[in-house]
Amino acid sequence: MKNAVNFRKKALTRSIRLFLLQKLPLAYIAGVKVTKFDEQGTETCVKFGWINQNPFRSIYFAAMHMAAELATGLLLFQYLDEETRFSMLLVKTNASFSKKAVGKIRFECKQGEAAHSFITHVLNTSEGDSIDLPVISYNESNEEVARFNYTWSCRKK
Repeated sequence: MKNAVNFRKKALTRSIRLFLLQKLPLAYIAGVKVTKFDEQGTETCVKFGWINQNPFRSIYFAAMHMAAELATGLLLFQYLDEETRFSMLLVKTNASFSKKAVGKIRFECKQGEAAHSFITHVLNTSEGDSIDLPVISYNESNEEVARFNYTWSCRKK
């Protein structure tokens, strides 16, 4: 049983990396990775490196935004199937930075239940709606680095 779980986990990791390469190549190049992806929430991370640095020797804010936005987008995206025609549009972002982003930074969005309720609502109505999804990022010492908030507008086509 444990081997089957590990195989599924590895397959999911490969498919997410392929998704990033095909659909979000800048996130892939910047080193954004998905480390947790389930009904409770998502977690992404990005590690400081030459490709995503700013002149102040920390992670460039745009690379951080990519990782944080991916955490919220995946949370919504997981509840859709291939047959559902659906539109998602990011309509508002907000961020506040409290600490220099060096090392490995992880981005947590723990709004799985809210995302599931929201998508269920949107799929059962002809009207679009929007949802605010917060993300908090932490460094390797578990200190808060930044807070993000993304407003997604979604509707069934």
